[in-house]
Amino acid sequence: MGSTWTTRAETGADVPAVRAVHLAAFPTPAEADLVDALRADPAAWIEGLSLIAADETGRAVGHALLTRCHIGDAPALCLAPCAVRPEHQRTGAGSAAVRAALAAARSLGEHHVVVLGHPAYYPRFGFTRARDHGIGVTFDVPDDALMALGLDPGRPLPGGTIRYAAPFGI
Repeated sequence: MGSTWTTRAETGADVPAVRAVHLAAFPTPAEADLVDALRADPAAWIEGLSLIAADETGRAVGHALLTRCHIGDAPALCLAPCAVRPEHQRTGAGSAAVRAALAAARSLGEHHVVVLGHPAYYPRFGFTRARDHGIGVTFDVPDDALMALGLDPGRPLPGGTIRYAAPFGI
């Protein structure tokens, strides 16, 4: 099970399923609450950048969300959170959702993505250490956990401090 996933943008009908994925994947409801808060914030939510990986029955098993942030004054996207139901972890569902989200961002003309995540996972998508590009945050985080990706190889990543959407609370 799981070597091929169907990916699609979230629709209004998927809201409970996306919440269920996050509630199953994380030990507290904080991540599911964050997705709901981002969805409710017009400055953070970008239609088409909440992607689902579905199993052969169409059930959502993975989710990746790109939301608006800024690197200095440059608009960018933040990949957070990404979740996979425990029984489908390490099957490619998360990677499928992330790849679909990045492809959707490219198709919308977005240029930059940042992620605060596991340094052994995100480089497979092309993310590199944000610090190497002059990108930082206002809170303590390990250098290798804050990563950035340029979606357009002809456009360099901007430097500066990341400003996250209000629901992140940072």
